[in-house]
Amino acid sequence: MFFLSRQTVGRHRSLYAGSFVALAVGVFLLGLAATATAATIAYHGPASASISVTTLGGDGTAPQNVKVPLSDADVSGLQTVLSMVGAISGFITIFVIASTFAFAVASRRREYGLLRLIGATPRQIRRMVLGEAVAVALAASLTGAIAAQLATPLLLRKASYTELAPVKLEPASPWVPLAIAVGAGMLVAMLGARSAARRAGRVGPVDALREASLEPPRIGPVRVVFGLLFLAGAITMLTLIRPSSGEGAVPLAMFTPMVMVIALTLLAPLVVPLVGRVWAVPLVAWTQVSGRLARSNVLAAPRRSASLASPILAISAIAGSMVLSLSFAADSAAATIRDAVRAPIVVTGAAPVAGAGVKAVDAGVPLQVVRVAADYAELEDAEGIDPVVASQTRDLTVRSGDLGALTGNTVAVSKEMAGFEGYRVGDEVPVVFPDRTPVKLRVVAIVKDAFGVNPSFLIPLELARKHAPEARTERSFVLPADGIAPADLAQRIPGAQLATDWEADQAEGLRKGNRLGLVMLLGPAALYSAIAIANTLLMGSLQRRHEFVTSRLLGATPAQLRRMVLWESSLVGAVALSLGAAITITVGVLVRHSMTSGVADVPITVPWGILLGIGGLCLTLAVGSALAPTTYLLRVVAGQNVIQQGQ
Repeated sequence: MFFLSRQTVGRHRSLYAGSFVALAVGVFLLGLAATATAATIAYHGPASASISVTTLGGDGTAPQNVKVPLSDADVSGLQTVLSMVGAISGFITIFVIASTFAFAVASRRREYGLLRLIGATPRQIRRMVLGEAVAVALAASLTGAIAAQLATPLLLRKASYTELAPVKLEPASPWVPLAIAVGAGMLVAMLGARSAARRAGRVGPVDALREASLEPPRIGPVRVVFGLLFLAGAITMLTLIRPSSGEGAVPLAMFTPMVMVIALTLLAPLVVPLVGRVWAVPLVAWTQVSGRLARSNVLAAPRRSASLASPILAISAIAGSMVLSLSFAADSAAATIRDAVRAPIVVTGAAPVAGAGVKAVDAGVPLQVVRVAADYAELEDAEGIDPVVASQTRDLTVRSGDLGALTGNTVAVSKEMAGFEGYRVGDEVPVVFPDRTPVKLRVVAIVKDAFGVNPSFLIPLELARKHAPEARTERSFVLPADGIAPADLAQRIPGAQLATDWEADQAEGLRKGNRLGLVMLLGPAALYSAIAIANTLLMGSLQRRHEFVTSRLLGATPAQLRRMVLWESSLVGAVALSLGAAITITVGVLVRHSMTSGVADVPITVPWGILLGIGGLCLTLAVGSALAPTTYLLRVVAGQNVIQQGQ
């Protein structure tokens, strides 16, 4: 049977070319993420670049020695980004492969019917389709793995000595990560083709011959049940995006659209015609005949339309949700910084601030400590402060406890950290300082969260200087003396600027970081989705030669057929983008509400340029990828007509 599968793949090369390219690019991205992650795991920095600690143990967990890398040798940021890139790329790959195989099966319905007519069993048809998937997946996975191995050194050179990986990374042994990537590619192909194989096995000989070009009017009950289950799961995840979610709102905003896309893709044969009818009303009113034909084609073939819409829906929903969520997160962070700073002047740098006109200077000492738990140890940001002065220059609203007791081996914990770890006033937090000294800090206060201004742990200034003598002040908050204008004082102090200007710079830095993160997370997936959209539409148009020949015989002109394909691809793109926009808006509104609760006067920054660019690019690719092969096929049909007339 596998021999037959290889023969059918060779005979339908144009039909499976899209699946090959899509899977090869997907395995390339997965392999690149896997080999780069292997390089970060294999990296071993000098002993001075990490702190060795022993976990606490307890509740059946034995204490164990772990090494926690310091910030100047920490590659966990790159590992996190690579894992997210792999997750997004893998998710997009599954959908693209599923849609391309579903389209291939729908296009060969007559062939399956003929095979059933000459005695092939449904089981043999399913095995043949799965064998075709294996043949395509094996070649595509190996191609993608080889390309990933060749590109890994370039990626590591670009990632080394950056904020995500402040060290030099070298390629590790590629066999295990590439084997994982190839296995993932094979698994993705089998998962994507399994549903298509079952559908091919259900083709009956009589039905296929009688309705060879038509699709069944209903979808299977199993697909409906799973679609509703995923929809219920997505709705449940949406309800979790609330003010109590804290920083968890952003990960939820990334994964919730994925679950929603799965649900809508499973229910697409039901949803696409409904939304398509709505968009078809103005289209038919404006275009008349070509618009009616486009509407009829989309509604008459809901599975084919769903396959074409799936990659557009996936990238528009995921990318749009992340773009909007990160923009609203930056708005919330900017407002939090604005409210947390009470001093009118901020000085950047370690130089001491003194002189006439200065009333008080809050010159905290930033450092990092290792927080030790029962079964893990983490590096946490901390700052040594003078609580008397700091309470005047920034918002240190005490939720419980007494900030005045911040002396000796004590700590004030942010509300968010206390909520995550269950800290209460009087609890002890085991930490290890940069000088490798273990200390148990007693919690004396829980203070209001102030992202970008106050870290999770605030300790006495003397304690910070004792255990981190090399730490230097990075910024100081300055209070001018009575009667001194902040603008005049800021001009006399080197490195000083008004707090409003500093807050604006911090907000711009956040947005710049978000843009960089979006490029790293969505760049590979967006490129892959663009290739997938083009592949899917090309496959769809190249299989319509018989339809175009029949239309030409009935009197349709090439211009009318091109307009029909234009409006049809535009209608499918509009349906997918509408569903993607609905997901984006829903997630964005919930994220904004969860992050701005309790913060007054939060600005609304909607990145219209990026969002419209995503939609415009998807629509342009859809229309262009449908029109280009249509123009080619019409030329072939015209040439054949000329030859036949000459004969």
